[in-house]
Amino acid sequence: MSKILIFTDGGARGNPGPAALGVYIQSEEGKELERIGKRIGEATNNVAEYSAIIEGFNWLLENKEKFSINKAIFYMDSQLASSQLNGLYKVKNARIREMVFEIRQKEMELDIPISYSHVPREKNKQADFMVNQALDNLV
Repeated sequence: MSKILIFTDGGARGNPGPAALGVYIQSEEGKELERIGKRIGEATNNVAEYSAIIEGFNWLLENKEKFSINKAIFYMDSQLASSQLNGLYKVKNARIREMVFEIRQKEMELDIPISYSHVPREKNKQADFMVNQALDNLV
């Protein structure tokens, strides 16, 4: 059984503007399991942040059995996303509300403990790097 750490970030150059997501996944012991960077077209920064979280869930669903995953911790430098997913802030934007609903469905499908933590930008460098690589067309 293993605990997986998922670092997520999203960014848009302009808001909205060309946007990308970044995901960095590691084992509890610190071993890198996956790096994901993808352009998502024109989007806001918040949509990019949530797109990264959904991408992390997609990876978890594809790899749950392979890595015997029994817990996942999401780390993000978006205090808004972290607070909304932890139920501290309401979700007013309709598009984000749809994305939160999709996340809740994936939580139920995974059926393991999931937590969301805000981290300073300095502790989210790998996910941020993947966002910029995608925006620069390097991944």
